[in-house]
This record gives sequence, C-alpha cells and structure tokens, in this order.
Amino acid sequence: MIDSRPMLQLHNLYRYFGQTRAVDNVSFSVRRGEVFGYIGPNGAGKTTSMRILATLDLPTSGDATVDGFSVVDDPDRVRLRLGFMPDNFGTYPNVNVREYLDFFARAYKFTGRERKMAVERVMDFTGLDVLAEKPTTGLSKGMKQRLCLGRTLIHDPAVLVLDEPAAGLDPRARIELRVMIRALADQGKTILISSHILTELAEICDVVGIIERGQLIVTGTVDEIQQQCRKPHNSVEVRVIGDAAPLAKWLCEQADVSELHANGSSATFTHAGDPQAEADLLRSMIEAGFRVVAFGSQEQTLEDVFMHVTKGLVQ
Repeated sequence: MIDSRPMLQLHNLYRYFGQTRAVDNVSFSVRRGEVFGYIGPNGAGKTTSMRILATLDLPTSGDATVDGFSVVDDPDRVRLRLGFMPDNFGTYPNVNVREYLDFFARAYKFTGRERKMAVERVMDFTGLDVLAEKPTTGLSKGMKQRLCLGRTLIHDPAVLVLDEPAAGLDPRARIELRVMIRALADQGKTILISSHILTELAEICDVVGIIERGQLIVTGTVDEIQQQCRKPHNSVEVRVIGDAAPLAKWLCEQADVSELHANGSSATFTHAGDPQAEADLLRSMIEAGFRVVAFGSQEQTLEDVFMHVTKGLVQ
C-alpha cells in the first residue's frame, strides 16, 4: 500500500563520463509501496542512475537516498535496504537453485535457521521450490529471471531496483513477473523498474518518468502524462447497422469533424474535441436516428507519449 513517505529520492543527480552527461540534473522520488517506471532509449541514463542507487557507482555531484540514507555517505546502510536486479547476471556451474540462493543469504550474514527460512521464503514466492535441486545453468530464461529476482529479495529489502527484468521473456513469463512485482508493491516495497516493453509498464506502474540524454523530461502518473501530451485531434471509428453512407453525409455537416472516410457499415474521422465533446457527438448521432453498434476513439498509449516527448537523440 502506498503511503506519503518517500523511500527513494534522487537529488540533482549528475554523472559525467568525460564530456558525456550520462545523468544530467535528475531529481525524483518514489514513495513506499509505489512502482515507478523508468523509461528511456538505450544510453539515456537509466542504468547509470540505477547503478548509483545500488552503490555500484558514485555521482559526479548531487546525491540519492534510500530510506533516508545517502548512497554517498551511508552505502552500507543503503545495501541492507535495497535489492538490485541487473539486466545481466551470471550463474555458477555445479550449483543448484537452493545452493545459489543460500550463497547470497550467507553473503548477507544470515546463519542457521534464519538463513534456511530466507531461502525457503524466496523460493516459495518465486515458485522455484519445485526446482530447488536443479542446476542453475540448466534453467530456462524465465526461471533464471526468477532466480535473479529471488537473489535480489533474499535479504528482504524495502526498495527494489529492477533493470529490464522482462527482457527476453515469453508472454507467460512476463505476465507472471508482472504479478510478482505487483504483489511486492502490495507488501509495501518501493520499486523502480526500467523496461522497453511500455505496455507492461503502463499496466503495473503507479508513476513513470521519461529520461533522454540524461535529463528527466516528464514524470507523473500514466493518466497525467497522457493528459499533458494529449493530441488536439482524436481518431474516431463508428460502426452502424446498415450502410454508413448516410452517416458520412451527416458527419460532413459537423464542424468538428474532418478527414472522413466511410466503408461499408463503418466510418472513421478526425474529431477536434475532448471526451465530453465526443460523448455529445455520439448522443447527437443516436438522436439523429443512426443505429450505432460501436463508437470509440483511439486512446493514446504510453508508447505514443514516449514517441511524442522524446526526439530519438543519442549521446
């Protein structure tokens, strides 16, 4: 459940590599129980930001905090509170699933019954308990992603940073991963996730941020960003019983309709109006005697927003 306390914050974060500003004055916060989708083209600065949060890199200037602790001044405390799932990770030969997770539990200094319970908890949540004795090198791509998520969860962190966790997964594995991420958020974990599969992010994220060339361009809920970037004209399709020619003639007389095309029982057109105006148009259409069986405007997707606000620039 989301509450008002920010668990993850970036404060005027900069990271330079020579003349390249990989991260250029980025600031945002993510609250407890919130899923933040981090969107951007390759080379935009997403992974660099995430590596800084995971204390694997240091900012050139600025800071980031996890549960109030600075990644610069308190990296050890940050590591206890944050779990980082990189986009690429390795498995070890001659090690099964249980032994792999046990290794990381030992790395976090779990001992005895506590260590065993941590491993069992993670295997149960990720569904890896049935594969406990299977060599890690023999796992499918989807099971390996679950194993990496389990490794990330072994110390029960409050904040999760997931870099492209759905990359290369089949549809079923992506859906199952999405369910797990949502379940973790419902447990109160704060999640920062990057992905190129924008339809996935639109379904699971509470807030998204779009970054390009190191700069955060826009941030907000999916609905808020869609409203900010809404096109002044919408493409509308309507289907009626019978021939659409009489409807097309009627639509030609409407001042806010343009680019009209009719084919069989369907008509498509561009409408210069908001959703309320579209509803009024539909009501007038029905009152005029047209037997409408389908009416809808093409909704702007997160992909549409991404293409609208980014320019495809690289650095």
